[in-house]
Formats: sequence, structure tokens, C-alpha cells
Amino acid sequence: MMKHAIETKLDIEQVWEALRSIPDPEFGINIVDLGLIYSVECRDADVSVVMTLTTPTCPSGSWIYEGTKEALKGLPGVGEVSVSMVFDPAWNTAMLSQEARRQLGWKDEP
Repeated sequence: MMKHAIETKLDIEQVWEALRSIPDPEFGINIVDLGLIYSVECRDADVSVVMTLTTPTCPSGSWIYEGTKEALKGLPGVGEVSVSMVFDPAWNTAMLSQEARRQLGWKDEP
């Protein structure tokens, strides 16, 4: 009897969409549009994310960190999930996407 393995390839766009589903509880804007995600890397089934917070003392930091890990672990085909929290470079308002600026009622210029 021949076995057929079903292989699911991890799609980086699915990873970015999962990250976009995580709102910052203070701003109500997703962590991608806030500019909190510095990089995403997919190697085989493993995902590595480098991210930051608006401040190192952000009261929602642990919630955002855990939410990021859980959202990624819930994707089909994901193996290990690594989330690194960094504060260099420090987050600033220039990292906001145009959509985040619009939601905040800011002008287009950083």
C-alpha cells in the first residue's frame, strides 16, 4: 500500500496575516501597521519574528508577545516559533503605516 504524505508549505503571507490579526490593546491597531514587527523569517516549518514594543515598559507587552506566539503556532504547517523582543532600534512614530496614521487621524507625513 502506497502512502501519500500531505505536505503543507508555510506561506510567509499567511504569517503576516496572522500578525495583522493581533491588535495593540491600547491603540486598537494591529501590530504590523503599528510598525512593531521588524522581521519575519520562515525556514521550512519554523517561524522567527523580531519585534518591538512602543516602549520597553509597555503594560501590554507580555500580552502582545504571547499573542504573537499563539497566533503563529495556530497556523497550519508551523513547527517551532521564535519571537525575539528587541528595543534597538527604538520604536518611533515614523514606523506607523499609512493605514495606522489614517486610523489615528494623523496626516500622511511621519
